[in-house]
Amino acid sequence: MHRPFREHHLLQSLFAFDKQTLPLDVFLRRYFQTHKAVGSKDRKEICETIYGMIRWRGLLDHFAKEPLNWENRLAAFQTFSPHESHRDLSIPTHIRASFPKTFYQLLSDSLGEEKAFEFCLICNETAPTTVRVNLLKTTREALLEKWRGKYRVSPCKYSLTGIRFEEKINFFASEEFKAGLFEVQDEASQLIADLVAIQPGERFLDYCAGSGGKSLAIAPKLQGRGQIFIHDIRDFALQEAKKRMKRAGIQNVHPLPFDSPNKNSIKGRMDWVLVDAPCSGTGTLRRNPDMKWKFDEAMIPRIVEQQREIFTEALNYLKPGGHIIYATCSILPQENENQAAYFLEKFSLEQVGKPLSTFPTNGGMDGFFGVVFKKRKE
Repeated sequence: MHRPFREHHLLQSLFAFDKQTLPLDVFLRRYFQTHKAVGSKDRKEICETIYGMIRWRGLLDHFAKEPLNWENRLAAFQTFSPHESHRDLSIPTHIRASFPKTFYQLLSDSLGEEKAFEFCLICNETAPTTVRVNLLKTTREALLEKWRGKYRVSPCKYSLTGIRFEEKINFFASEEFKAGLFEVQDEASQLIADLVAIQPGERFLDYCAGSGGKSLAIAPKLQGRGQIFIHDIRDFALQEAKKRMKRAGIQNVHPLPFDSPNKNSIKGRMDWVLVDAPCSGTGTLRRNPDMKWKFDEAMIPRIVEQQREIFTEALNYLKPGGHIIYATCSILPQENENQAAYFLEKFSLEQVGKPLSTFPTNGGMDGFFGVVFKKRKE
């Protein structure tokens, strides 16, 4: 059957996505890299449609004709109005919310029925786009001035280095990005980095650094003095972090691979440690809608145990009187408040201030949690 060009690639990518395990954003990036005939306008439309179909897959399956396949889902999506179904009590709640039943039940048990339903609907919307200004090279005011008239932008409400975009653009092709003037980072993630109240000359360890997003935000506070150590079990993530640090003009950074012999030499010497722990990612599901369909009931207890193990390991690098931050991009108390209480009970720590806790809202920040502890001098 001959299909229009755009529809052909849309369905072909959905069929291929079902047969592999990569996250949706990574998969689509690779798909378009190998199908260069798909132009930018087609890519944009294909991506928006696919993300919409993945977000609303549960409700789509309720309306789509049998057999349930991507062709029939696409046909249903083209005449689809999910908001009309939100209050249709004849449809089970988890289907109206377009979430797996077991996942929805966990959210309902953790947050309460009303808040869980609200959260699920928010997760089915498009996340806002924010960037963080690199204060080593420019200021928020200078970038806002440069972009006014060119893009629809405004300063973030809470982050003093954040700028919100009201439109999608190709950031990575811009001269400002290539010059290291900014990084794409959600406002709540920027606020987690702000919890690290480091001073010039101090030592900082980003224990689950990934590609270095939080370290990039923290580095300007050191004003070129002190040291940043970035640690991760994934070498490819550290390689990407090194590229980003170079572009941002950060030189006082030391990558620490998982098997680095240098790790022992910094134990007990860090002024600040950040544990941006692996988590359920529930606070960022708007950006990763495919993740909700991979949920299994054993995931949360497994992640909770892993978070405790990682925090215990990271604590070894903190000096007495130093500060350690535990953070997640989750909205679940099992990974957040409950973990904070566990760490206070198990270790010689005292909590500094109130935890930072954000909840996804329409057009607002993602869901993050962060709490600061100080290691007692005993």
